[in-house]
Amino acid sequence: MDNDVIAYLRKNPELAEFVRYHPIWYRYLMRDPGRLTELKKEAKKFYGKTFPQKVNTFSNQLQMVRMFAEMAKSMKD
Repeated sequence: MDNDVIAYLRKNPELAEFVRYHPIWYRYLMRDPGRLTELKKEAKKFYGKTFPQKVNTFSNQLQMVRMFAEMAKSMKD
């Protein structure tokens, strides 16, 4: 693997962990170090850090807070 890619993975342990979970990326990066941007995108999807995933998570948390508020309100009455 390219030394620059190895150094980048050492600086970004989350990406290194992703590569360990998906060993096919070792082969991809050895053959074409330019696929590092693709690796970053795939890792974001895997860890749920894309914008739609964040919005969905926030929406779910907001819905849960509303449910608890309704439950507390109904217990108070």
